[in-house]
Amino acid sequence: MNSIPHPVDLSVKPEVTAFFDEQTNTVSYVVKDPKSNACAIIDSVMDIDYAAGRISYESADKIIKFVKDHELHVDWLIETHAHADHLSAAPYIQSKLGGKLGIGENIKIVQQVFGKIFNEGTEFQRDGSQFDRLFKDGDTYQIGSMTAFAMLTPGHTPACMTHVIGNAAFVGDTLFMPDGGTARADFPGGDAHVLYRSIKRVLALPPEMRLFMCHDYAPGGREIKWETTVAEERANNVHVHDGVSEDEFVKMRTARDATLDLPRLIIPSIQVNMRGGNLPEPDETGKRHLKVPINEL
Repeated sequence: MNSIPHPVDLSVKPEVTAFFDEQTNTVSYVVKDPKSNACAIIDSVMDIDYAAGRISYESADKIIKFVKDHELHVDWLIETHAHADHLSAAPYIQSKLGGKLGIGENIKIVQQVFGKIFNEGTEFQRDGSQFDRLFKDGDTYQIGSMTAFAMLTPGHTPACMTHVIGNAAFVGDTLFMPDGGTARADFPGGDAHVLYRSIKRVLALPPEMRLFMCHDYAPGGREIKWETTVAEERANNVHVHDGVSEDEFVKMRTARDATLDLPRLIIPSIQVNMRGGNLPEPDETGKRHLKVPINEL
């Protein structure tokens, strides 16, 4: 992978509005072109009461209301990766607002791996066809007058991509705020060595580049935050600041991951998100079900 696959234009300054979901500590974004009413929606959330088996769309409806209230036009719905901690609301939002749904092309690897874990049948397509666009490293796309590009940053999952839009980059789970460190790398398909190299790729962006997180867990009880810069991460990230070697990072990350519980919503999240945010197909009675694989995760 080249360090940065496409020229960066810091003169383009998208208008970024964040929506924080307290149940999953997820930050979704509406990213607006300052020269038009075009926007993209990044990493939306579908609500689930897992114990009751009920889904709802309060979080997504807030984004839909914002878009309608500001008379915006949705060009893209972007998933930075196949999330393991929340369910995507992209198809629901797409049904209300339009736009194309995009994710990294390595979603096909995720579908292959988890298709086996969840014992999905042949009706589950493992070719990424649930999405409108599968991004390759360096692929560009338009949000109004803004040219965005996708940068491959795997390690947390094989399909992780950072989306660079003018002077803003949306890093998914690859990085957290400086005091939060970095993503785990112990999910199927994860790799701490690859994650380190991906992070270095992100941190090769210009120092003033704004970085937007997908999650924040308020370390030490501070207020929730989701925006930082490349310079701040390089100076202060507790896991991967300048001077931390790959071997040091991998040793730390491996030891830390061994102490972490799996995300509370990993089982429903993966089953839905590998389908592009769609629920599994109904059975012969018309009911939809999520599976719980035993001793597989």
